[in-house]
Amino acid sequence: MTPAPRPGARTPAGDPAARREEVARATARALRLLPATPRDLTAPPGDRAPARRITADPDTVERDLMRLVLTLVELLRQLMERQALHRVDQGDLTEEQEERLGLSLMLLHDRMRGLCEEHGLTLEDLNLDLGPLGPLLPPPE
Repeated sequence: MTPAPRPGARTPAGDPAARREEVARATARALRLLPATPRDLTAPPGDRAPARRITADPDTVERDLMRLVLTLVELLRQLMERQALHRVDQGDLTEEQEERLGLSLMLLHDRMRGLCEEHGLTLEDLNLDLGPLGPLLPPPE
């Protein structure tokens, strides 16, 4: 077993084992857990509803998986919509492209609503609570 290089020392470019060890040490330093403060352990009363979690209950696993998939699709749809609005604001598109883009985004939004209804969900059900980071999706306008 070779001795570990001292922190901050350069590893030879051709030594993958040493590089992996260096990356492992850097990752361990970056992911070192800090003790929770009392503020982290208790939320102020009435701050918000408890986070909804996806459970692995055999009776609901299919619905929960569909909810997760639809959440990811909705997040991507909203990101595409924001990018499209940005491009329109920048003047990068012709009028015809703007019309096609707007129509496509409206159809995608309608299809998302249809998929949610088909699986007994609403678009609001897709918004995951990320704890201290807040909700995944922005509030509806």
